[in-house]
Amino acid sequence: PEKALSGAQRSALLKLLADEDPAIYSAIRKKILSYGSESLEWLRPETASSDPALRRRTQELVLFFDRQASDNAFLAFCLKSGEDLDLEQGAWLLAQTRYPETNPLGYQALLDDYAGELRFRLQGVAEARDILTVINRYVFSELSFAGDEAKYYDPENNYLNRVMDRRLGNPINLSLLYILLARRLRLPVAGVGLPGHFICRFQSISYETYIDAFGRGKFLSKADCIQYLSQGNYDLKDDYLAPVTPRRMLVRICSNLHHIYRQAEQAEESVRLQRYIVALTR
Repeated sequence: PEKALSGAQRSALLKLLADEDPAIYSAIRKKILSYGSESLEWLRPETASSDPALRRRTQELVLFFDRQASDNAFLAFCLKSGEDLDLEQGAWLLAQTRYPETNPLGYQALLDDYAGELRFRLQGVAEARDILTVINRYVFSELSFAGDEAKYYDPENNYLNRVMDRRLGNPINLSLLYILLARRLRLPVAGVGLPGHFICRFQSISYETYIDAFGRGKFLSKADCIQYLSQGNYDLKDDYLAPVTPRRMLVRICSNLHHIYRQAEQAEESVRLQRYIVALTR
């Protein structure tokens, strides 16, 4: 970044930033970007400016810097975390790369609330299947979380904050929500990455079942899963039914997004996700 600007220089840049001429705007934007994130302290106040052009353009620049910072934070997390990384932290860091204003603490508090309500409802419920039935009724019937069948490939289905906002998601992110609730309730639930579909597995000493979070928590037996694999002409590999590590789960979410952005010809987003996948699979 270049050396710091004086107050007068900042004022001049801000005035020019609101200029109608696209060439002037482009040159000023480039100039401000050259100062790096230090310019945030004097750009941020202008995001509430009464001048619509200045407000819009400073908001765009602030978003650019915030997304850049979130991008760096998520990449660092991917590079330094092991196979058993903190899946919840990873999901929020990924969300912030697209929605930098995301407040993880707020969403974590909401998940804590859901788990607290479930804890209350599960008092005196002992059988595993009954416990899961109570969870399913609450999550899918009362809270109305559902699979987004209409817009399956909407990128929002892959960002946990948006899944929680809209109560719609794809199989892996609804499974992620289920896993995060189960973890708060100390239940043995893990993610299982079938080809083309993601489900959960509950496994205790006395009971095992698979749960299709995209299908409103439908219970599946091992035989159901094997039938799914044979119908799809997949090899009946044991590791298809084995729990995936948190790292592999994050790779799969990023791969989904990479595919979606590539199909939509959003090159910048596609390249960004490619970098995450490389960092996670190194």
